[in-house]
Amino acid sequence: MTSQLSLFALGDRSDRWSVRTSHRARRLSVRVYPGGRVEVVAPQGASPIIVQRFIGEHRQWIDDRVQAFAGLIAPDTELPVIIELPAIGRRYAVEYVERAGRVRVSVQGDQLLVSGPGADRRAIGIALRQWLIELAAIELGTRLSEVATQTQLRYARLQIRRQRTRWGSCSASGTISLNVCLLFLDPAVVRYLLVHELCHTKQMNHSVRFWSLVAVHQPDYRSLDRALLGGWQQVPWWMFG
Repeated sequence: MTSQLSLFALGDRSDRWSVRTSHRARRLSVRVYPGGRVEVVAPQGASPIIVQRFIGEHRQWIDDRVQAFAGLIAPDTELPVIIELPAIGRRYAVEYVERAGRVRVSVQGDQLLVSGPGADRRAIGIALRQWLIELAAIELGTRLSEVATQTQLRYARLQIRRQRTRWGSCSASGTISLNVCLLFLDPAVVRYLLVHELCHTKQMNHSVRFWSLVAVHQPDYRSLDRALLGGWQQVPWWMFG
């Protein structure tokens, strides 16, 4: 992030808004945090004018989220009692059991049993996130394979990551990386993201040809892409611990 970029793009809102450049980002994105803080993530090389235009185009959406989140502050110690995963249609009630030793997570039907030292909330958060990564590898892996078959777009392998700014990526070697946080999104939005990354196996850019290929397999991609932009609001805060 550069101060010149932030000042130019945000004007008198620079105390609550920030612009961060990322070499991993392929396009502009925005997130609104509890308390009303706004972060715009820009790819390297994005000019202040482009950032300002992006903010202007999404101003109403941002302002609505800022107002909705203004009074919400997530405590650092918050742990979930319910985990809802719309992407795979599952909902777990979480039960915490005090027990010596390292934290363990196990599934019993629609209940998630977390056993370990209750005071070690950091270890509990790590264990929950690791469980979700393992679950995502299976569930999102199955869905990616199905969409690849439907679209006849091949990929080399899948890896699951936990990122703060990207939902997915595709390398030149055909490795598709998916964010574990996709589990918290609507299934239609997740499928669009899978199509999006699979299309990168043919077009490693966001050119007209790329979007034309996306449109072949996901005609309503524009509305789904907008929904993906706001998808961070559906991810619980303990996922970023």
